[in-house]
Amino acid sequence: MATTVSVSIPINSHPCRHLRRHLHNPYASNHNHPTHPFVTFPNYSRCSVSLSLSASHSSSSTPSPAETVQNQIQTGRFLTNKELECLELLGNYSYHQQLESGFLWVRVMREEEMDMTATLLSESFAESMLIPNGYAKLLEFLVKNYLIERREMMPHCATLLGVYRENGEEDFELAGTVELTFDKKGYNASPPTPNPPKNSPYICNMAVRNPLRRRGIGWHLLKAAEELISRMSPSREVYLHCRIIDEAPFNMYTRAGYGVVKTDSILTLLTLQRRKHLMRKDLPVLEEDSAVDIPKEELS
Repeated sequence: MATTVSVSIPINSHPCRHLRRHLHNPYASNHNHPTHPFVTFPNYSRCSVSLSLSASHSSSSTPSPAETVQNQIQTGRFLTNKELECLELLGNYSYHQQLESGFLWVRVMREEEMDMTATLLSESFAESMLIPNGYAKLLEFLVKNYLIERREMMPHCATLLGVYRENGEEDFELAGTVELTFDKKGYNASPPTPNPPKNSPYICNMAVRNPLRRRGIGWHLLKAAEELISRMSPSREVYLHCRIIDEAPFNMYTRAGYGVVKTDSILTLLTLQRRKHLMRKDLPVLEEDSAVDIPKEELS
């Protein structure tokens, strides 16, 4: 399904170059339990990426997990011990699900993946906002800078990536993304209206690549986001935005347990923006098993 929870980035543009990135997994035979998968991105535009989805250390001389994660996820500022613990949790987080059409992993975006994530988001925003082609590069540039700023606020917020492997294929590709805010320190300075509470977790900027929609990926990005919020925040209330015109995402959020709290005034149209619902869900107590069945409606 197509999902863009909200556009909380002040930007303009259109779908730029086609996005398809392959990820190689040496543990391809272990389809059901990707405990320590390792993925590599081949050269694309300006970057070449090689990273692990979760860290594993066996030697006593190696850095501690917190030190390792801090090296992998540079925030550009001093972190407290509590923040380091949360950063370690983010670095080791992994959600996986066997779908009818393939296999999906969801985990935190790394620094070297910002270019591809910016491309995916700019394509999604341009499509939903009907932005002219000529603004594609500008939009991608603005999104990239936004991702850099948000990354510096970790672990108070995070961007998740979904990587997907089609049944019968060996390579993975970038499938979707979603952004999470866990607390007041990660609160976006310019959130969409109606404004969500600053102290509550918030989900935004969810996007699934066009060729991979209607496979349940959007549903599981949402489930992974909720699961990680349950691990990172003591608050059980989570908020998101949905434009009134986005019927399919609205139906998905409703089936997932979200209800409308407030809706933009019709005067919002005078600012040349779409009216939006602010939606809320009270998260249940976290269960250990992250696998969640997909409603049949999400696959139709």
